Amino acid sequence: MRWLRGLSGIVAGATAVLAAVVLGAAVIGVRKGFPGPGFAVVAWHVTAAVVVVAAQVYADRRRTAWVDCGVAVAVFAVTATLLWTQWWD
Repeated sequence: MRWLRGLSGIVAGATAVLAAVVLGAAVIGVRKGFPGPGFAVVAWHVTAAVVVVAAQVYADRRRTAWVDCGVAVAVFAVTATLLWTQWWD
């Protein structure tokens, strides 16, 4: 299940990058006086990033097939929920 852990790691990393971009957009928006993502949007992204990165770190330290599958499902579910509720709403 090494490939599954790798794929979920890529998704977790992409979610963390997305959270950083949204946070940066919020900071730039506040500094320049432009509307940007609100507090709730930033909180959703940062929370999702923390959850998926923590889950991925857990999976990387516990190398069993069940943990890999469970964490991959969790990472994919949290990321899909984030994208569905914050981007395609």
